[in-house]
Parts: sequence; structure tokens; C-alpha cells
Amino acid sequence: MTKNILLTGGSGFIGTKLSALLIANGYSVSILTRSERKATNDITYYKWSLENNYIDEVSVLKADYIIHLAGENIAEKKWSDKRKKEIIDSREKPIELIYAVLKKNNKTLDAFISASAVGIYGAFTSETICTEETPAANDFLGETCQKWEAATNCIESLGIRTVKIRTGLVLGKNEGFLKKLAPIFKYGFGSIIGIGKQYMPWIHIDDLCTIYLQAIINPNIKGAYNAAVSDDTTNAIFSKALANVYGYSIWLPRVPSFVIKLIMGEMSKIVLTGQRVSSQKIENAGFKFEYPNLEPALINCLK
Repeated sequence: MTKNILLTGGSGFIGTKLSALLIANGYSVSILTRSERKATNDITYYKWSLENNYIDEVSVLKADYIIHLAGENIAEKKWSDKRKKEIIDSREKPIELIYAVLKKNNKTLDAFISASAVGIYGAFTSETICTEETPAANDFLGETCQKWEAATNCIESLGIRTVKIRTGLVLGKNEGFLKKLAPIFKYGFGSIIGIGKQYMPWIHIDDLCTIYLQAIINPNIKGAYNAAVSDDTTNAIFSKALANVYGYSIWLPRVPSFVIKLIMGEMSKIVLTGQRVSSQKIENAGFKFEYPNLEPALINCLK
């Protein structure tokens, strides 16, 4: 019997690519959506509303697996107190709605898999290599990811295998953060940001989707996993590689940190800081990167 996978955030960049991979591997896919959408041959859509604390219970009752990708874009708007609350609520509330349906109906799942981020290790730069055992930071990024992951504890309390995918910067074709960077670098205006020594843990979208697929297939995968290449890429390395893909060497001076801070406010920490992370745990679980090297990954996304 075909297994059904329910996705929150399934219409976004990662969700769209992941849905295609799941369908190609013989799963049926359901997606929670805020607006009316007609089912296709491959995907069924169900309504939900975080504002109204509503979720179509059939979507959860039909699911064998649930993948939680939903969450406000952390880099879309400046971090006012209101925006910070929206970012955290958009990650916690979907889990609360799903848990309520599971609990009410005594429903179980083969697994609940939630996105998280390497931001759990904090918005600062150090030489520490962060593993899944590294404590969460006390800043906003660390707090957001910590609450995001802690929200899954109620699901795990039901005896459901729970996985948390701590994702780095995702490289994709005309998507993700490359969508904003590529036009600047394409026309020769790329530059290093700040001191350039901040680490940029990254992962190609195809590899990220494969990690989610393996989290479904492999019953031994549970708990938190870093999803980023362990190559110690810094902003300077990344910027030079991106310029090289477009056939030139960076000639502009670095963008001073104070300029980024003036433009982005507290949110500037996203681009001015970054931690090293280890991918050893997910690799020990049998995963192999298709794109372990930065420049070939960039070429795949941009050429």
C-alpha cells in the first residue's frame, strides 16, 4: 500500500523539490495550504489556518509520515519584536495543531520529520565545530531553533519517531539566497561581506531532499542531524567561488559591516556571522553528498 506523506510548507522552495522526489520514489503527497487548491494526479491539498487554529483533520489522519517545513522566512523582514514572534509562532503552532489531532484520534505515524536550522548554534563566529551535541545559543537564532525543535517533543511523547533536520544555506536554481545574490555577482558587482571570515554552512537542494528521504526510509534515523557540507566555507571563500563561476575575480572592496547593520539592523547577524558545523552524524547514518564541493554545486545551480 502506498504510504502518504503530509507536508507543511510544501509549496515553498524546499517543499516543491521534496514533493517531486517523494512522488518519484512512489509515495503519495499531501500538502497543507492556506488557500483553495485543486488536487493534481500527484498531490492532494488540505486547508489549514494558523490564525484560526484550524487544520483539516483528514490530512493528518491520512498521513503515514509528516514533514514540517512551514515557517516565516527569517530573512524577509527586519526583526522587530512583532516579527520575532511571527517567526517563532509560525514554527511552533503547526506542530501544536498536528499534535492535537494525533492525540484526539489516538493516531500514530511512522515518523514526524521537522526542519530546523544550523542557526541553533548561534549568530556568532568561532572556530568551534558544532555537532548535534553542541548546546543551543542564547541569541534570537538559537532561541528560535531551540523552540522549534522543543515543540516536537509532544509528538515524540506519543511514541512517534521524531527527526530534526538542522539545515544550512540551501543552494538551488533561481531559489533560496542565491536568487538574491546571483544577479549581483552575474554582472560583476559581487563582493565579500564584512570581514569575510564568517562561516557559511551550505547544502545543495538535491542533497537536502535526499536527507529527508533517508529520514523516511531509515527507521534508525531519529533526533537532530546537521544538514550542511563540512567544508568550512567562509563568506570570502563563497564569494570568490561565486565570482569564479561567472568568470571573474572579485575587484570591489569588501562591504563594511556597519553598512550591512544600517540596512538590516539586528538581522544583519545572519550574513555577518556564522558557525562551522559537522555533517558526520548524517554521514554515519549512510548519507553521501552528491555535491560535497562548493563550485560544482554553484555551477549546477547557476549554469
